[in-house]
Amino acid sequence: MIKMDMSMISTVLLALLFINTIAAFITVFRKPRSIASVFAWMMTLVFIPGIGFLLYLFCGRGIDGEIIYKFSEHHQSRINELNRIIKVHNYSFPEHPYSDDNHLLERYFKNLDESPLTKGNKVEFYTDGKEKFAALFEDMKQAEDNLHVEYYSFFNDEIGGQFLSILIDKAREGVEVRLVYDPWGSPKANRKFFQPLIDAGGKVVPFITSKNLIRNTRLNYHLHRKIVVIDGQIGWTGGFNVGDQYLGKKAKFGYWRDTHARIVGTASFTLQEIFIRDWNASVQKEEDQLEYEDRYFILPPKELAGNVDLQIVADGPETETQILKGGFVKMILAAKESIWIQTPYLIPDDSMMNALEIAIHSGVDVRIMIPCMPDHPFIYRATQHYANYLHRRGAKIYIYNNGFLHAKTVMMDDTISSFGTTNQDIRSYALNFEVNAFAYDHDVTQTLKGFFEEDMTQSTLLTDEILAKQSYWLRFKQNFSRLLSPIL
Repeated sequence: MIKMDMSMISTVLLALLFINTIAAFITVFRKPRSIASVFAWMMTLVFIPGIGFLLYLFCGRGIDGEIIYKFSEHHQSRINELNRIIKVHNYSFPEHPYSDDNHLLERYFKNLDESPLTKGNKVEFYTDGKEKFAALFEDMKQAEDNLHVEYYSFFNDEIGGQFLSILIDKAREGVEVRLVYDPWGSPKANRKFFQPLIDAGGKVVPFITSKNLIRNTRLNYHLHRKIVVIDGQIGWTGGFNVGDQYLGKKAKFGYWRDTHARIVGTASFTLQEIFIRDWNASVQKEEDQLEYEDRYFILPPKELAGNVDLQIVADGPETETQILKGGFVKMILAAKESIWIQTPYLIPDDSMMNALEIAIHSGVDVRIMIPCMPDHPFIYRATQHYANYLHRRGAKIYIYNNGFLHAKTVMMDDTISSFGTTNQDIRSYALNFEVNAFAYDHDVTQTLKGFFEEDMTQSTLLTDEILAKQSYWLRFKQNFSRLLSPIL
């Protein structure tokens, strides 16, 4: 009897295991994925029955672009009109002597993301959190009509409270205040924290990936963008989130080194458009959606104009094409002299690794700067693995020692540079909602390279001797973390 019961139990378990395996295959292969992602999720679903499917439910499901961004013909016609206004505005500024590579990159973004090239922008950079927030707060206080805010991390702390206080004051003055945030990146900035802003007339929504627990929740997909647009004229984007640690007030990280930009010009139109799309995707009620009104897109006075050509490019998991990564690959392969990269996380996929190796073997000066400390242990060990690998191939790897490096910049030769929210990792390429600016400008590129050179004075250059001193245990952690890189 006992033998029969054991036999039945074994049969049932084998049947369940068979069903689980078939279900895993159907689940993973029903949508296009990278081979690495397929392998990682198959291992999870097959070897952790039941629990693996719960993890997949919240972390592994893709996002349908039709659900994220539903455009009416009216909205699309307004976007087309805005692009026409930008094109006409561009005629007011002289043509810059572009190389063929610059034109190819510009057309690539325009064709894939409908990102127009904008001329006459003025760009100011901030690498220190205190200086960045002081300047941003001053701009916010000057808002007269609309103030739109979008951040991955919004902390309930001193600087978060100051930020919120300004938004409350502007809402009470009658300024239209709208805020989108990612709850997974803002764990303590809940509805209670934002309630005073709502009571003052502002509106706050969590991003769509957390709107409905079962239907929409995607723990693995984050709103990683950082956008502020003021009166449709001034745009801010870059690496700083809203929290005390970004001002160097957390002992764990020490000084926080980042790169953020203040943009005056029609490039802010694209930032505004991205915000409106994210807002409309996230609100519950149709009447809360924003129209593409003229007051959201105001041409700046001529005296405030600059001479920087910019493209603002958004990317996210709602499309299969990894637009931003493709742009970085084109920059790397087009480089004739140098590619310099700053990133807190270095977990490139095969195509990025191939591009970097091609550049190295072509005699291009490839320099990559990473932090000296982790904020996520597995991610940092994987970063070390790829840094070590690229060092052995001939790249110069700099380890920033003066606190935590969070800047996300790429500089190609002296002609093209990129700054924004995108890390050089698989998560930013395929899982996060990101935004980056691409500058076709010598002065901007030289400014960012100047920051890099200054940071080099506070960095350690990775050498063979340093690698030789790494313990077997550390190397094991690096190799093990690298196996998890497709889902980190």
